[in-house]
Amino acid sequence: MKKLVASILSLAVAASLGGIAFAQEAAPAAHHEESATPHYPLKEPKELDWTFAGPFGHYDKGQLQRGLKVYTEVCSACHSMNLVPFRTLGDLGYSDAQIKAFAANYEVQDGPNASGEMFTRKAVPSDHFPSPYPNAEAAAAANNGAAPPDMSLLAKAREVERGFPQFVFDIFTQYQESGPDYIYSLLTGYEEAPAGFQVPAGAHYNPYFHAAAAFAMPKPLSDDQVTYDDGSPQTVDQYAKDVASFLMWASEPHLEARKRTGFMVMIFLLIFTVLIYLTKRSVYSRIDH
Repeated sequence: MKKLVASILSLAVAASLGGIAFAQEAAPAAHHEESATPHYPLKEPKELDWTFAGPFGHYDKGQLQRGLKVYTEVCSACHSMNLVPFRTLGDLGYSDAQIKAFAANYEVQDGPNASGEMFTRKAVPSDHFPSPYPNAEAAAAANNGAAPPDMSLLAKAREVERGFPQFVFDIFTQYQESGPDYIYSLLTGYEEAPAGFQVPAGAHYNPYFHAAAAFAMPKPLSDDQVTYDDGSPQTVDQYAKDVASFLMWASEPHLEARKRTGFMVMIFLLIFTVLIYLTKRSVYSRIDH
């Protein structure tokens, strides 16, 4: 019996030592394989201090109006916002007359008419921001084979996974601005490719891009490109912040109402919990234990 136990212990020790040796040999190989495989984005998006962050966050209407101006004069040349109607621009502080005049700057396809033909007319507030291209194929053909994405929900669709343990902390800090942070970082993150990196033809190096190290969109912003009427800095940094905020509003126009409702619900639950506790004490205080 003693010999059997000794044999089992010897085998266990040998297996343990063999496992440790194998792990030590495999670890460098795994580390080399992991380091050889790039993880995108190459750089984590910069975290900015947005007015709409946190439980009491709100949109800055002045910033949203500037962001609309950047989108209209720069982004709309390639990107659509098919899910955003002109009438919602009232949330940015525009009057009905201003919205009607703004919509009239666009033309949309309508019909068929009495003859069964499609026709073009000036847009009205009930219409949505139109696409600059007639179809996805035309958009791809005009942009090196990559159709520019619709921007209606871009600030929500481009959230970057933060991984462990950051996503745990986000639960308590209520960090939900990964999308705007990504858009800002992407617009301001164009760089010269590092030595030895081969940028594909027609692509542009940007370490903040979520799917590769380079992509088809050239640097869209430059200083003094868009004229602001309120005296705000006309820099790439300011343009990127403003358009990222505008795209966040486009993705979640009811953010302020959602946060107000959430705060009221939490207050209700707190009061309700106190009342339940006091009721429990009142009921059980009359019962002998």
